[in-house]
Amino acid sequence: MPLNASAAFPDLGRDAAGGKPARAGKGGGKPAAKPGATASAAQKALQKMGLVRDIDLALHLPLRYEDETRITLLRNAREGDTVQIEAEVTHSEVQLRPRRMLKVTVDDGTAECVLTFFSFYPSHQKTLAVGARLRIRGEVKGGFWGRQMLHPAFRAAGGELPTALTPVYPTVAGLPQAYIRRATATALLRADLSDTLPPGECPPVVRNLGAAGLPSLLGLREALQFLHHPTPDVALATLEDHSHPAWQRLKAEELLAQQLSQYEAKRERARLRAPVLGTAPAGQGLAQQFLDQLPFGLTGAQQRVVAEIRGDMARSVPMHRLLQGDVGSGKTVVAALSAVACIEAGWQCALMAPTEILAEQHFGKLVGWLEPLLAPLGKRVAWLAGAQKKKERAQMLALVESGEAALVIGTHAVIQDQVQFRNLALAVIDEQHRFGVAQRLALRQKLAATGMEPHLLMMSATPIPRTLAMSYYADLDVSTIDELPPGRTPIVTKLIADSRKDEVIERIGAQVAAGRQVYWVCPLIEESEALDLSNATATHADLSEMLPGVMVGLLHSRMPTAEKKAVMELFTAGVMGVLVSTTVIEVGVDVPNASLMVIEHAERFGLSQLHQLRGRVGRGAAASACVLLYSVGDSGRLGETAKDRLRAMAETHDGFEIARRDLEIRGPGEFLGARQSGAPMLRFADLEQDVMLLDWARELAPRMLEQHPQLARRHVGRWLGGKAEFLKA
Repeated sequence: MPLNASAAFPDLGRDAAGGKPARAGKGGGKPAAKPGATASAAQKALQKMGLVRDIDLALHLPLRYEDETRITLLRNAREGDTVQIEAEVTHSEVQLRPRRMLKVTVDDGTAECVLTFFSFYPSHQKTLAVGARLRIRGEVKGGFWGRQMLHPAFRAAGGELPTALTPVYPTVAGLPQAYIRRATATALLRADLSDTLPPGECPPVVRNLGAAGLPSLLGLREALQFLHHPTPDVALATLEDHSHPAWQRLKAEELLAQQLSQYEAKRERARLRAPVLGTAPAGQGLAQQFLDQLPFGLTGAQQRVVAEIRGDMARSVPMHRLLQGDVGSGKTVVAALSAVACIEAGWQCALMAPTEILAEQHFGKLVGWLEPLLAPLGKRVAWLAGAQKKKERAQMLALVESGEAALVIGTHAVIQDQVQFRNLALAVIDEQHRFGVAQRLALRQKLAATGMEPHLLMMSATPIPRTLAMSYYADLDVSTIDELPPGRTPIVTKLIADSRKDEVIERIGAQVAAGRQVYWVCPLIEESEALDLSNATATHADLSEMLPGVMVGLLHSRMPTAEKKAVMELFTAGVMGVLVSTTVIEVGVDVPNASLMVIEHAERFGLSQLHQLRGRVGRGAAASACVLLYSVGDSGRLGETAKDRLRAMAETHDGFEIARRDLEIRGPGEFLGARQSGAPMLRFADLEQDVMLLDWARELAPRMLEQHPQLARRHVGRWLGGKAEFLKA
């Protein structure tokens, strides 16, 4: 029988990681929890953790393991070792100073050890009475008074030792280790763990394992049985770093499930129908008129992606394409050309942006480019936003419904139920990772009455690392603008401690005196007791005082729309010298005269966000700089993650390298943001380390869907349940 503190001390419970027993409150007093956890409470806790099906429990793997397979003599135990001993109680008493505690001395014949308990019941005193022989497990600590253990697990000695390591599972309050161990063991017996891989298919890393003492073909059942109850001779390091073949088997199956769901989504989309657009010959029509009026030519990369998008829209299958490009690479003009192809074919186009500021930037730019071309056709560009007045909104809704609005630009307002398109054929979503699954689905439903779906073009200035694109974007076609337009000024990035803030403000004064403009970005709007960060309101007041004669503006998301618009107009026109802002200016804001970006408390921002903010300068001919002001706080030094981010910003301007490092630092969950809202994230596989397994899964998934569809359905159902639907957005 495995030894555990929950069984011996039911009143103590365990912490959320399944580790040390919870302690009583300050100065002793009541134990941390009532004795025992009822079955119903434990069942609710299991549901809270998403452990509903037998397979969910089978895939709920241990955080770590305890070795209860051997008895260690106290004389051989070193300080800091966690060991199991068998010893007799030689002394037991309750001490009241400096706080109430139970002190128990035990002797195993080779040495003595003092056990200390701050939470205990009379029944425990009885169990720990002098003369009792116990099996005890805990961490050995040395000291002036000899060997000690704090809150060790214990039970009566005797019985056979277990033959496998004892698992310690992730858990929550109300779910003791003893309960979850029993539930998992039962689930392993009941769950359908039969092989779902096609005959003869097996991940390369789990073949020919006879030399390792494992089955020559390690199946899912064998892998799970081993990971829940590994033998004592296993190298613990291979379990901790997930390099053991049993772990490799799980990671391979998980990646395969994800790839199957992505390819199935792509196949389902291929069965849908979309309007055929953009069939006008190159060099003719609206597209050529549009290009002729531009004050610049397209880069080679822009021309390539335009051709890719036009090729998609000329087919009757809905386009599902991600257009990615670094900050300032010219994605908006590509979107405009795509809209022109749609409009020329007699259909409507919608462009949705995550913030009103970005949507207004698009509207201003596209109206200037397209209105001269649309006016002779009796068409217009419409604007939809949540803050519109009722009369203006009604007018715009009427234009959209009649079809007179050939291009509709706006925020989330574009997808509201009352927005009825006459014939929407192309939906463009800017900064797509800022929108959730449901929002993208709603935009695609706008053509549902015709039995068709609009083409979907998603744009992102946060380049997707290759492994992420292979995994979470496997159902997308990806176009990449990997070339910046000529004339973009290199940006110098400086890391400066906030103790030198006065020097930075002097530099701002010099820039404004030279006719340049400056951004100052703060992470918070108002004072926060929880975080000691500078706030935009206070910074605005300070800079206004320290820069006499300079117009200093303030911009944040809580301001009324009209006020935000007025501030941006003053800054864009060059009247305002300094703009203090929160991250609402992160994307889309384009003021060529702005040459200095100051980001306060840069250590608190994400790497991609810092790169986006830096991209707001360097858009004109003037030399530009980005100052990352960082604070070391009370500790006197930066954390390792913050150091990595700031170092990456100083070392590279390449958005793809930034994205790769961001993935390393944050992992795919945070990196993907709202795209994965409700969708399954990888629990076991690591996109950077497991590229070989990902390649295997990508190669097998389409063949498996084609040749073994029933196995594919079972495999996805086992790993993802109903969550696979979210990946179709």
